[in-house]
Order: sequence, then structure tokens, then C-alpha cells
Amino acid sequence: MMRTCRALLPRPGRRLRSGPGRLWDLPGDLQKTVSNFQNQLKENVTNLFKNPFFDEKRPPMQAEVVIAGGGVMGWSVAYWLKALEPRKNTLRVLVVERDTTYSRASTVLSVGGIRQQFSLPENIQMSRYSAYFLRTINEHLGVAGEPAIDIQFNPSGYLFLATEERAAMLEENVSIQRAEGSEVILLSPTQLKKKFPWLNTDGVALASYGLEDEGWFDPWSLLTAFRRKAISMGVHHCCGEVTSFTMAFYDTVTPTGEERTVSHIKYARIQMPDSLEYCQVACAIVVNAAGAWSRKLTEIAEVESSVSKTKQIFKLPVEPKKRYVYVWHSPDGPGLNCPMLIDTTGAYFRREGLGGNYVGGMSPAEDEEPDIQDLEVDHEFFQEKVWPKLAHRVPAFESLKVKGSWAGYYDYNTFDQNAVLGLHPTVLNMVFVTGFSGHGLQQSPAAGRAVAELILNKKFETINLSRFSADRFLSGEPVLERNIV
Repeated sequence: MMRTCRALLPRPGRRLRSGPGRLWDLPGDLQKTVSNFQNQLKENVTNLFKNPFFDEKRPPMQAEVVIAGGGVMGWSVAYWLKALEPRKNTLRVLVVERDTTYSRASTVLSVGGIRQQFSLPENIQMSRYSAYFLRTINEHLGVAGEPAIDIQFNPSGYLFLATEERAAMLEENVSIQRAEGSEVILLSPTQLKKKFPWLNTDGVALASYGLEDEGWFDPWSLLTAFRRKAISMGVHHCCGEVTSFTMAFYDTVTPTGEERTVSHIKYARIQMPDSLEYCQVACAIVVNAAGAWSRKLTEIAEVESSVSKTKQIFKLPVEPKKRYVYVWHSPDGPGLNCPMLIDTTGAYFRREGLGGNYVGGMSPAEDEEPDIQDLEVDHEFFQEKVWPKLAHRVPAFESLKVKGSWAGYYDYNTFDQNAVLGLHPTVLNMVFVTGFSGHGLQQSPAAGRAVAELILNKKFETINLSRFSADRFLSGEPVLERNIV
């Protein structure tokens, strides 16, 4: 008979945590359940590796951790769980990805930038750790007998331009970045023109330029490196979609006397592709790494909870936003010293290769958000909105020729455009790693490690990212990042 992995719960005598500052006693009827958890989990682990029905094309019947989403974030979490597990080969991890071709995946449709120039110390720390990880990637993700990993990193830095109105804020941001150890310099319009002669400094009062650990790389190479290494370490994977959960519910009382029902996921139901068939996987933890579609996964748990009349108090404010990327050719455009330039208008571009090609775009205004039902590109948006700004900043772009384009999705956090990392406020064993709003790829090594630490050790260790807890949505206190591109 298949045994169910129980939810990951505190040991007897501990207090149940549902986010910083909100503690309440473990309900009495759970004490017996909790006391048997460790032994039950060990028995489950032993049985998992004796399962004669396991097939790599199908998910296993049980997994301690089910990761919903096989993009770079999901595979980073999977890798770090295996790299940090205290006893090797005792943790079964399953990654579920519905699009194994990655044709619509945000990871591979990114422009691949990495920067230190944020305004929040936590974002800077994550990107600094990720830069270290990428420099030493073969020490982490290299697989014996396989070719060395080349992520095609181009260390050309980011160049942020600011108007007179935003110059003071830019200078303040740089002070924060330097305090975190980032090598960033400020440039006056005169210095800017001397360093980048091809640049029109009209309307620019100040600029910041990253001297190290900034640039761009190949997203596909990082994704496949994480995936290949994680699979070599024993991570299981399947093509499918998590479509429902089986939940268990518990009544509890907060320190303020508020009655509350909390829940945990017992089973994840996985729909197999192009089929009515599904598999039910017993699990202890579900990691919501579904990116732009992570709110849908959260709503599945909420729908299941509403069946038992649980009060719905939480909505994940993450939704898909479509963004266009354009490719153009300009033989007289910026040369090898071309950075990733972020204009005062929000338009951006970078060099692509050595043949006079560039990629870039800009985010639309709120009232111009495109339809997310498909990944079709609006070419008029480039002609009317993007090109005039590019041509103003770089006169050589007045005669550019568009060669191609694509569109991808942001997992956009509408609350404060920052990551959501940590436990669901009422579903005790759902862990979020989503909502990065465009900077997820570059922070995936650090974010994946943080989530693995939280699952294995009940706390963030390398970088304290508790500020990005989902609890801020309940308290109404946004964590504001001023350098959103």
C-alpha cells in the first residue's frame, strides 16, 4: 500500500510559524501526528527507492519535495536541495514541467542580463552571489564526463542614465550598492561622452556604470546546466502540470485570539500531457516555481481550501505580463564597449555578438499592457514607442534595420515588483519562489539556494531574504525596489 508523506511540521514542543511575527501554538490534536513525523519520513524514503513501478516518463508515487515549474528557478531549487541535503541520496525531489520544449518559457526568452545595480540590499546580495556562482559554475554544475559549461558571459556592465529629477536617487542607489561591495561608478555627462562617444547625453544629468559582475549571458546554457546537474544527482522529473491538490485542515488560534484554519498539501495531482491520465504524488513540500503562472497554482490550493469552508485570506499578486524584445542591425552602432544601456525613458538595449547587431525594448505603460493570450509581437510598438527613444540616445540607430523579435512573460508582482520567497501564509507546506518581475534569471542561483535552505534548515542562511515573505501582502507593507527595468 502506498504510504503518504506527511507535511513537514515542527517537532513537538516547538511553535508553529506562519511567517515573521505571527506565531501560535501547535493545535493539540496535531501533537501525536508531529511526534511520528521523523520516523514516518525515514520509512517513506526507504520505500521510495524500492518502488518497482517507477518510470522516468511518469512521476514517482511519492516525493518529499514536488517542484511545480521546471524553468531555471525550479531546477535551481532542485539542484540546491540535493547539494545541501544533510545525508546524500535520502531526499526524493520531483520537478514537474508542462512545456519541456521550453518554447514559451520565460527563462529562455529572457535577454540574459545580470546586474548589481539595485536599490534593495537583498537584491544586490542575491545578484552578487549569483555572479560568484556564474564565475565558478563548473565547480558547482560540472558533470563528470560531460563538456565544460560555457554560459557565454559578456562582462560589459550596465549603464543607467538619469535625468536631473532622478539624479539624487541614482546617487543614493550607488551608495547602497557600494556599501554591499559592488563596483559601480558615477559619470557626469562630460565623462559619459568621453567614455561612450556614440552616446547623445541630451537630458542626462548623471549616470551609473557597473565595472564588474555585470553584463549578460546565455539563459539556455544556465537552464540546461542546472537541469543536467540536478538529474545527475538523482532529481526526478516529468512532463505534466500540477492541476489539483488533496488537502488536510487544522483549526488553530493566533496569539490575538483569532480563530484560523490552516492546511497542508498531502497529494499533488499531475495531469500528463495530451492525455486524460493523471498521477497522484504523495508529498511533504510543494515548491511553487511556476513563474508567470504561479498565482494559478496558488488558487488551486485556495479552491481546495474553500471546499472545507476555509476563509480565503490570501491572494498571490503575481500575474503574467508580456514583454517584447527586438533585434536590429546597425553597422555604425556602438562597438565592443557597448554596455547594457538603460535610458532615462525606460528603453534599453545591448550589443548582440560582434556584427553590429543589438537587442532591446522597453516596458509599455500600464494602460498599454498587451494581451497575454499569445506571444505575438507588436511591431508597431517598436516603430512608435521604442525606436524614437533609441534613435535620440544613439544617433547611429536612426538608420537601424529590424531583423527579428520575440516575446516572453514576466512573473510580475503587481504589489511591489519584488520576489516572493518563503512559506504560504496558510498552506503550511507550500513554498514560494516567484514574482521576480524580470530579474529572476540573474538571481536564480541565489534564490534557489535560499529556498533549499528554508526547506532543509527552516531558515535562510546564506542571505536573509525574510523581507520577501508573502506576509507583506497581508500586512500591506510593500518592499520597494527603485531600479526596475
